[in-house]
Amino acid sequence: MGYDAACTLTSDGKKSRGTAWLEQKELVFRGPTRLAIPLKSITSVTARDGTLHVAFGERTAAFAIGDAAAKWAARITNPPSRADKLGIKSGMTIVVLGVDDDVLAKEMAERGSTVVSGSSRSTKLADMIFYGANHRDGLAKLADLKKRLQPAGAIWIVRPKGRAEITEAETMAAGKRAGLVDVKVVSFSDTHTAEKFVIPVAKRPKTGGQTGV
Repeated sequence: MGYDAACTLTSDGKKSRGTAWLEQKELVFRGPTRLAIPLKSITSVTARDGTLHVAFGERTAAFAIGDAAAKWAARITNPPSRADKLGIKSGMTIVVLGVDDDVLAKEMAERGSTVVSGSSRSTKLADMIFYGANHRDGLAKLADLKKRLQPAGAIWIVRPKGRAEITEAETMAAGKRAGLVDVKVVSFSDTHTAEKFVIPVAKRPKTGGQTGV
């Protein structure tokens, strides 16, 4: 995410030097003192003079992280939506295959994307493909999915979290075999993870496709 900083934490009347991370669901500090603040428990957050001030429950914490304090406060106050994290944009052609998520379809429509079912015979290349894989055997389809992708497009593999039937290592290896590189991981839902794969820049044709997905 790029949200990590060496800092001084002041909390419960004590100061501690260590590293803070702003993660998807928690604000974490690691040092002589350890602290993990669920973002949903934060009742107020402000940035003043390079310090992030956080109130949670009946406690407060101050993170002296410098110029990034205002950026962190804005991120906590207005977290990015799932559509933001997945890079869904207006005008995209998106293929959805094996992902049963009505909310995702609504999010795509609200962004002005055109959604194409996985069974569609459309020959138009996709800017983004969401592929649900519940077992390692399904990863064999990546090479075929790559043929349906714009050169600068992305394939998101959506898989169950913490399941032996399909692991992160197996997903990464399958992407590599298909000539793809993994560039991002997003928590797709409470039960599923989404891993983003793209065609390496050096192997993309010179023309076609949107950029920045």
